[in-house]
Amino acid sequence: MNRTLDIAPLRSFVAVADAGGFQRAADALHLSQGAVSQHVRRLESAIGRPLVERRGRGSRFTADGEKLLSLARGILALHDEVLQSFDDEAQGTIVIGSTEHAAAQLLPYLASVLDRSVPRYWVRFRIDRGIKLRESFATGRIDLALLLGPADDPRATPVGDLDLAWYSAPGWTPPRQGEPLPVVAFDTPCALRDRALGTLSHHSIPVAIAAEANQLAGVQAAVGAGAGVALLATLGQTPEGLVARDDLPKPLPLALWTRRGVAPTVSERVSDALRRLLTAPVLIETPPHDFVLARGA
Repeated sequence: MNRTLDIAPLRSFVAVADAGGFQRAADALHLSQGAVSQHVRRLESAIGRPLVERRGRGSRFTADGEKLLSLARGILALHDEVLQSFDDEAQGTIVIGSTEHAAAQLLPYLASVLDRSVPRYWVRFRIDRGIKLRESFATGRIDLALLLGPADDPRATPVGDLDLAWYSAPGWTPPRQGEPLPVVAFDTPCALRDRALGTLSHHSIPVAIAAEANQLAGVQAAVGAGAGVALLATLGQTPEGLVARDDLPKPLPLALWTRRGVAPTVSERVSDALRRLLTAPVLIETPPHDFVLARGA
């Protein structure tokens, strides 16, 4: 059998799953999207089966892709462990979890900063819903978690605020007075969904949930199609095809949660980097459009 699974394509493949798409994986690995796509095609050629398939506006792993993903994680873990065993200065892997709301603009820049500030660690990102990240954090599968919400726990460090704004399609027309406001929301449980509905309730604005999605791309697509308005955290960068509205609630704090046992210097450097990014939004640009990879059926 003259087939080989190279480490670089496997790392790109896992990054697509962890980052939530090809472009985000490319940003995290400091590669072009074309390079990541080529890596996946090389794996498909070696396996002899499709690993990723298009589904609507997005993509998802095939059953063979899910199987390879599980095996690839083990291969990469063993590969990195072998290299680290010969590196006296290497200190292991740091897994950073983030919600989609913060990931799109922050993670590419955070990855670049961490390459310089914690060079002795291999940094890996996990993008997921807030509730899932909290579960992974509680079970020790995530070392640092970037979460929306109050920092009322000794493991949480406030790092700044994400400016929240309402967005709609350019030609969207608000309902007449007294009629419910159509809202596009993330699936429950979601801190951003709760903040949106709570804000409208506080102002006695009736609401009708017009569409729901479990990913940021789905929410933006529904808003762009004119289904209603959505509250989004975009660091002042209006998503392509949408327009900002005037209904602006108070900022939602962003906190970095640190698992016990993580070196304090690592947590401090990550939180410092996040504070710098959040206080200098002019440096943050909206990344190019990316198909979001949906896990599972």
